[in-house]
Amino acid sequence: MTAFPHPASDAPLFRQEKDLLGYLDVPASAYYGVQTQRALDNFQLTGVPLYHFPKLILGLAMVKKAAALANAELGHLPAAKKDAIVLACDRIIAGEFHDHFVVDMIQGGAGTSTNMNANEVIANIALEHLGHAKGAYGQLHPNNDVNLSQSTNDAYPTAIRVGLQLSHAELVDSLAALRDAFGAKAGEFKDIIKMGRTQLQDAVPMTLGQEFGAFATTLGEDIERIEGLYDLLREVNLGGTAIGTGINADPRYGALATAHLSDICGHPMRLAKDLIEATSDMGAFVLFSGMTKRLAVKLSKICNDLRLLSSGPRTGFGEINLPAQQPGSSIMPGKVNPVIPEAVNQVAYQVIGNDLAITLAAEAGQLQLNVMEPLIAYKILESMRLLRRAMDMLRERCVVGISANVERCEALVNQSIGLITALNPHIGYDNATRIAKEALVTGKGVLELVREEGLLDEALLAEILKPANMVRPRI
Repeated sequence: MTAFPHPASDAPLFRQEKDLLGYLDVPASAYYGVQTQRALDNFQLTGVPLYHFPKLILGLAMVKKAAALANAELGHLPAAKKDAIVLACDRIIAGEFHDHFVVDMIQGGAGTSTNMNANEVIANIALEHLGHAKGAYGQLHPNNDVNLSQSTNDAYPTAIRVGLQLSHAELVDSLAALRDAFGAKAGEFKDIIKMGRTQLQDAVPMTLGQEFGAFATTLGEDIERIEGLYDLLREVNLGGTAIGTGINADPRYGALATAHLSDICGHPMRLAKDLIEATSDMGAFVLFSGMTKRLAVKLSKICNDLRLLSSGPRTGFGEINLPAQQPGSSIMPGKVNPVIPEAVNQVAYQVIGNDLAITLAAEAGQLQLNVMEPLIAYKILESMRLLRRAMDMLRERCVVGISANVERCEALVNQSIGLITALNPHIGYDNATRIAKEALVTGKGVLELVREEGLLDEALLAEILKPANMVRPRI
């Protein structure tokens, strides 16, 4: 529960507000009102209130500001009320009053509690600006004025989409920075020969730089794809009101409010062609969530590889060293664990689980509205926050500090049966198979056996075994 300033000793602790169900006490210092208070009493589920996601609050304030400007332009909202609402929204956009957005992220009512939390906070900020007490809704009303020409069913999903637009740069910036960190390591490790592996068995030589370069490439691919999915989330249903028919809204309102919203949030939001379809459809959220899952799977795979490559350090692969971040055991002295990749793995599993929750919630929509949208909003925003933090942590506390065990990499190449693949074009498949089998049985090295049998002269052998000739195509 949000903490509020203590009123003067003789001031009342509560004020009474009335709604459909009757009177209810609301903290006197609270900028929210009776409907928010009911939601606080009803929904004590995640312990994660709206203010944990500041971009969602900005989205709500921006939608309400756009609505006020459109309504005033159309002559439906007096200038004084419009100015007060706009001022209230601007203060929220500037970061004020966020701790009064207190409703639990998971709630019944298809987001009505979130919408009313925003309406009430904006109304009470505006009332104080106009010289009235909080709760004096006869002067400026949360529903009649702040929510004018709107329904939760168009204002709330639009706010979610705006919040996602505002979060886009943070997610992409973290992804690009992690890609670049792997790219830098690819350059640093470009001359370090090592053994590549398939199915956890020796395959053919490569460089450690190629391995890290592949990490950079696979992450870089997702930057453009994420941008494309963000464009899908720019389609909104403002003006559709309850189910997309536009009841209680001026027919000019939707396009005008959307234009104002684009100016306010700085992203080219566009009005859906079919507002009834747009009000119930969660397809864009499903696609975007799938993209976060894809990124999570890639990150987890990379972290699995980092853990394998650094395993040991003496009885495992031991080809790279991860920076030590904390002691690894309460009983085994000297043990250091790959805690950063392990944590990223767990974030990935959470994001994958979030995607399933979003999928089920999107499927559960019935007829003209999806009442599960609060869960969709919560899980998409959570996945984005987790991924951003995980990528920053992985980059800052792991990737930039990775070093290579050059001698270990070289020794494993020289000991590997997989080296025979590089010799295969020169000694033939039958000879290569026989040498490989003998190496396995005797424990001798491939090169040792080739030399013993005189299958290749030293000059050709040296040419074949040059790192540059083993790690890329050659004529």
